[in-house]
Amino acid sequence: MARRSRALFALAAALALAPLAGHADPPTIRLAWSVMPGELAPVIFASKPELAHHNGKTYAFTPVHITASPQMIQGLAADEIDIAAFAFSSFPLALENAGMTDLRIIADETQDGVPGYYTDESKVRNDGGIARIEDLRGKVLATTGFGAASDIALRAVLTRHGLSPTKDVTIIQAAYANMPAILKERKADLVTAIPPFSYDPELLAISRTLFTGKDAIGPTEKTFWAARQDFLARNRAAVIDFMEDFMRAQRWFYDPANRAAALQIVSAFTKSPPAYYDGYIWTHRDYFRDPRGIPNLGALQHSIDVQVELGFLKAPLDVKAYADLSLVEQAAARLD
Repeated sequence: MARRSRALFALAAALALAPLAGHADPPTIRLAWSVMPGELAPVIFASKPELAHHNGKTYAFTPVHITASPQMIQGLAADEIDIAAFAFSSFPLALENAGMTDLRIIADETQDGVPGYYTDESKVRNDGGIARIEDLRGKVLATTGFGAASDIALRAVLTRHGLSPTKDVTIIQAAYANMPAILKERKADLVTAIPPFSYDPELLAISRTLFTGKDAIGPTEKTFWAARQDFLARNRAAVIDFMEDFMRAQRWFYDPANRAAALQIVSAFTKSPPAYYDGYIWTHRDYFRDPRGIPNLGALQHSIDVQVELGFLKAPLDVKAYADLSLVEQAAARLD
């Protein structure tokens, strides 16, 4: 009788706790982002929550601002983010230097130099006397961060034209937003320009493009999402739901019928007028973004091979060994 009573008590306790378990908080998904509106993470759900069918139910989304791609490594190591937006330059460093061999590429974010779409520009002053790459000898060159994609592209161009990035030029770091002013004030002889800053009227008036990201390395998988395997294993269903919601919302932003409203959302976040973005954003004057979230692993492999060839990386890297596209493929299939 005592044994039966204990069993009944255990069953009653389990039934009492069952409703509580059903109301457990959903796992948090912290996605890193660097540049707005190039990355929509900070506004993707905030202004159109109805597009995120699963947010707050199967997952809880939190965007986390990190200034540049190389700092994504630190964010993952410190458990400050769950999904990093890596550039082709910083991802191999996470594997080689930080030992994060459990990282997996899971989705596309932006692609540079895709035919018919935008490619990063390295700009010089019209009156700066720089006509060729070789004319950069002894000059000051501005990049967004050592090891960032634009930094690697710059170093690749210099190396291929017989200039040492460490001896023949001085490379400084600056935020993309400050690049137009830096060139205008002659604090650097070359700056890296990306949208929307590359379309700044004052920058366009005083500068010309010396070379592009496509010239330097070819079409690239500029930025992509990556996460650690243990996080993906614990939260696979939640991540798929999040990807589904993110793609649904991104497609809303890209729909011409929603353009005016979408521009207002971006404008409210950045405090710049909608007209500042209207001439390029989500058009062929912008980066290419795969509508199904599939990264171009071939382009990514080529970019990494170039870094190995130029001595920027210690050893070759097989990109496919560090990719798991099954989650984004499953999420995209729900929307197709």
